[in-house]
Amino acid sequence: MRIALALALLAAPVPALAQGADSPEAARGVVEIYYAAIDRGNFRGAYALWSDGGKASGKSYASFRQGFAATARTRVVTGTPRDADAGMSQRWITVPVDVYATLKNGTRQHFRGSYTLRRVVAGVSDNPVDTRWHLARAKLVAVR
Repeated sequence: MRIALALALLAAPVPALAQGADSPEAARGVVEIYYAAIDRGNFRGAYALWSDGGKASGKSYASFRQGFAATARTRVVTGTPRDADAGMSQRWITVPVDVYATLKNGTRQHFRGSYTLRRVVAGVSDNPVDTRWHLARAKLVAVR
């Protein structure tokens, strides 16, 4: 079910994804889809965009969802993907972000940082989902 949901999210009409699932723009699109899912309250879909079925977020699904309990709205502004790195069987890329959140009590928050995404090189895994970008880690700090 999580894989089907992630595939549905990745099939969303985002122009960046039309350029190829392995492109830097597709990685940027995954970050944008992630925040769109959070904004819609689709926490299961957002969690599924993390590597290892969500485990790369460092949280259980329940904890991940609870982390957004006070959040009313989110918006992300992505920068140009950078620091692309190729390993033997994996690709890595960093997407800079500015994240804006409004809490249910009206408090506004702003975070700046980046997401690192990874994917498996085509032909290494029998699972085609592995060749798409997934969130691997996040580095965000509050902007005051």
